[in-house]
Amino acid sequence: MNPLKVNDIAPKFSLPDQDGEKINLSDYQGQRVLIYFYPKAMTPGCTVQACGLRDNMDELKKAGVEVLGISTDKPEKLSRFTEKELLNFTLLSDEDHQVAQQFGVWGEKTFMGKTYDGIHRTSFLIDATGKVEKVFNNFKTTNHHDIVLSYLQQQ
Repeated sequence: MNPLKVNDIAPKFSLPDQDGEKINLSDYQGQRVLIYFYPKAMTPGCTVQACGLRDNMDELKKAGVEVLGISTDKPEKLSRFTEKELLNFTLLSDEDHQVAQQFGVWGEKTFMGKTYDGIHRTSFLIDATGKVEKVFNNFKTTNHHDIVLSYLQQQ
């Protein structure tokens, strides 16, 4: 597993959102985008992380940042997650984990003694030109938004 690094060009991708509509990374050309990969919608940690972003969306928008959450969940599940938690940003379905692989966040994980392949919880801030500006991979689900915002406020 080899995650993208700062200054790498983000892979161009096209994935269905929670409403089944295709979203392309190129739709955000000229904007900064926080792409955050998370293992599974509606699980406790992922819910805490998503709600942290939801509650700080004004700050993120003020910093000129759009948010895209990516997991391997089907669009229907993402739609339920969005409705249940009143999420105010786009979730994308990467069912065959192709995009997670392109970003280098798909790989072996160990949980409660079991080893399996899955998404590693990592976020990438993509700049207006499509390059990786910052990689966030050292955070808890409870402070993810704080770490992202404190980075943005230092810019």
